[in-house]
Amino acid sequence: MKIITKHLSIDTKGDPDLIDITPKVADILAKSGLKHGSLTVFVVGSTAAITTFEYEPGLVKDVRMLYEKLIPRKAGYAHDATWGDANGFSHLRALLQGPSIVIPFENGELTLGTWQQVVLADFDNRPRKRDVVVQMIGE
Repeated sequence: MKIITKHLSIDTKGDPDLIDITPKVADILAKSGLKHGSLTVFVVGSTAAITTFEYEPGLVKDVRMLYEKLIPRKAGYAHDATWGDANGFSHLRALLQGPSIVIPFENGELTLGTWQQVVLADFDNRPRKRDVVVQMIGE
């Protein structure tokens, strides 16, 4: 059994920036030489998240609308009053979604559905450089 850890550095626009990182994750897996196991995708930071969904323009728009309906950008948040950085909404969106997912892989391929992509969601109110950790355990 091997454990391999790699990092992706991804520039984002924020508010929310939804980025399909599936090809990058699949490339890391392919270069690892591992054939069977599990892969974790984790984003460092408290205002970003990792998820999966069908990454197509209509659904990307719907996902942005969903986050705005659930946790509006312009609502008043105690975090904003405490720190004055006006990004309380981004922390709440990120904690609702979560910082990581686990994907099994077989025969060196991610076990994803036909229309399922791995997506980095950056909710912060400004552009960021995100560190995404891809850790594989397998053989």
